[in-house]
Amino acid sequence: MRGTRTGVLGAGALGLTLAYRLAQQGDAVTVIEREPDAGGLAAGFVVARRADGTPVYLEKFYHHLFRADHAATNLIEELGLGDRMTWPRPSSTIMRDGKIHSMDGALPLLRLSVLPFHDRVRVGAVLAYLKLEKGYQRFEGYTAEEWLRRWMGPNAYGVIAKPLLRQKFGEYSDKIAMPWFWSRVHLRSTALGYMRGGFQALYEELAHRVESLGGRLQFSTAVTKIVREKSGKIAVEAGGETQSFDRVVSTLPTRLSIGLTAGMPEDFRSRFGGGAAYGAHCLVLELDRPLSGVYWIAINDPGYPFLAVVEHTNYMPPEDYGGKRLVYVGNYLPMDHPLFSQDKEQILDQFLPHLQRINPALRRAWITGLHSFSAPYSQPIVTVGFGRHLAPHATPIPNLYMANMFQIYPQDRGQNYSIAMAERLARRLAREGPV
Repeated sequence: MRGTRTGVLGAGALGLTLAYRLAQQGDAVTVIEREPDAGGLAAGFVVARRADGTPVYLEKFYHHLFRADHAATNLIEELGLGDRMTWPRPSSTIMRDGKIHSMDGALPLLRLSVLPFHDRVRVGAVLAYLKLEKGYQRFEGYTAEEWLRRWMGPNAYGVIAKPLLRQKFGEYSDKIAMPWFWSRVHLRSTALGYMRGGFQALYEELAHRVESLGGRLQFSTAVTKIVREKSGKIAVEAGGETQSFDRVVSTLPTRLSIGLTAGMPEDFRSRFGGGAAYGAHCLVLELDRPLSGVYWIAINDPGYPFLAVVEHTNYMPPEDYGGKRLVYVGNYLPMDHPLFSQDKEQILDQFLPHLQRINPALRRAWITGLHSFSAPYSQPIVTVGFGRHLAPHATPIPNLYMANMFQIYPQDRGQNYSIAMAERLARRLAREGPV
């Protein structure tokens, strides 16, 4: 198996970790990525520079790690980047009835004035149970709505959980599987891990390691077709050329991988090629002063055109970014939503009056920089029965594999789960080899 020529489609957390492990095992690896930089959904952009000119990155979409994210933290340590990790405990809140309410722990929950005391106790008991329950299987077959409404009570569900589900999943909010919600509570920690200077350093180091092991990385190169040749090799058309590999692993979304592959059996295509997903959008504001005093504001009030306001510099110090205050305004939306075709100034025009509901003093003059980022297929819609329809890694096309966040169940996206999947798949491919 030494010298196996392997193509990896996508240079996000999953693709780069997999390419690194396969290159360590002796594969001749080529990574093909549509975007100009490594990192996928965790890729950053240069938001400041240090005194020596070194760039400081901020992720295009907000990211952090949890204490349980051992696959990611172990890889960061292995690559010699552990000294960049820091674990603050930033504030997490909800906006309800025009006020910001803390959700950081049991005591703030017991003080949550938007609920009667007995509802607060009930919510706390439910969250404690979900945190302690180690398996998601007992929640299979239930929607989050029916399970939470029953155990939190209809009033607490309507105040706490229903608005969050509605803001994140829109028309699908009453269909979301309870195992997904369990994972959101069970695996989270109040301490959030971040790499000073941005997670971009992780992905650039992975790319460097792949190249140092003889691998190739092709950026700004979109894959247009995947074909199995008569020889059994897999041909990939990308960037106007065709390359032939002993095997290929696509880390693109399942629907996209299937759509690009010629000769995919219809039964496989119909079973796994569907599934709803939303796109992600973040408007990133650079401010000359703080917007709020908290890190995370989940919007539980109706009428807002965004689901969360994440003030990164209430998590990491503004001094890391030349004194700038950095704020994400985030959304998950159907990919035909008008927001995805609007420019950043148009979006700001819509968002600004609602941001002023959070801080009435906010003025446009505070905004010194503005960025708009979007990505398709970023949020799988995890409905009841989702786990029964996960596509296998091995496709019906011999030597063609798929690995992506649509196969991470019941977890919801995240760098750690992608890295963990890459580690598992690399060990499997080391055993199996191409046929």
